[in-house]
Amino acid sequence: MTTFAEILPTLPPVDGIARIELTLRGANNAGVSIENKPGQAGSLRVYHALWQKHGCIDAAAAREGLALYAEHTADARTHPGKHPNIDRLLQVIAQGLSYDVRVVNQVL
Repeated sequence: MTTFAEILPTLPPVDGIARIELTLRGANNAGVSIENKPGQAGSLRVYHALWQKHGCIDAAAAREGLALYAEHTADARTHPGKHPNIDRLLQVIAQGLSYDVRVVNQVL
């Protein structure tokens, strides 16, 4: 089985991206941010790759994302709340949600 650490370098780089903002479709809220910083950079890379391929984070993107997170997906299922970015993908599938993505680049 391929691990998350092996999958991560195969995803498109996120150099120059400060964060991505996720807004639930149909909601008028600020949504959630995933920042390019330690502890979130891997999730930023996963979500960015999913957005590039799917144009949003919907059920199809979420299923692919769970596969990309590899061993962390099983841990998230066992320990809800430990991996909020994986929990969000599980919620997208379970509830038929969809998120729009906005990429915020770093200011040079």
